[in-house]
Amino acid sequence: MAGLLPKQGRERRRWWARPLRWWHTLAFASGVLCAPFGFAGNQKEEALADGVRVALSNAIMDARPPKPVFLTPADRSQYDIWYAAMSDRLKRRLPDEFTRREFLETAWYEARRAGLDPGMVLGLIQVESAYRKYAVSIVGARGYMQVMPFWTNVIGDRDRSKLFNMQTNLRYGCSILRMYIDMEDGNLYLALGRYNGSRGKPEYPNAVLSAWNKWKL
Repeated sequence: MAGLLPKQGRERRRWWARPLRWWHTLAFASGVLCAPFGFAGNQKEEALADGVRVALSNAIMDARPPKPVFLTPADRSQYDIWYAAMSDRLKRRLPDEFTRREFLETAWYEARRAGLDPGMVLGLIQVESAYRKYAVSIVGARGYMQVMPFWTNVIGDRDRSKLFNMQTNLRYGCSILRMYIDMEDGNLYLALGRYNGSRGKPEYPNAVLSAWNKWKL
């Protein structure tokens, strides 16, 4: 009997440890699954003036490829420096070189096209989707920039599946953020809150602005 006591003690400890192990596993899994979408976009459908809707629709439908165009050698040199730095920082998140190049070219093109800082857009994507192309939030926002599907009805062709296309998603996201910045008279803090559906609350704008610092030269 005495020889059985250590085994019985171990069994008791294992039995008591089971709830703790399950709790730890569940907590870890929840953190992993929810962390990328903690600030996922939840833009609100708003009444837009006809001119704004038409301008957004035209911006979305522009079929030109997202290839950077440079007016001077100096502009090209600046882009090359930016690309090399961003590619190195993004390597762990997007390890495939072709995918990374395509993503950075598109992000730079769409950000500049909308009058946005490309680094800020990269910071927003980090917060919104953690660079996951097929990310879907609990409220249904999709893709890199977590665009709400209703936008395809308002300014697109009603094809929600296109929000998983890299260029389409970035174009929607950058165009919508540009619209919000204009609506807020250039106030980026409020525009970011509106993009996230949390205007006036500090958590999301602060998160994006903090992430932006990691994507500056």
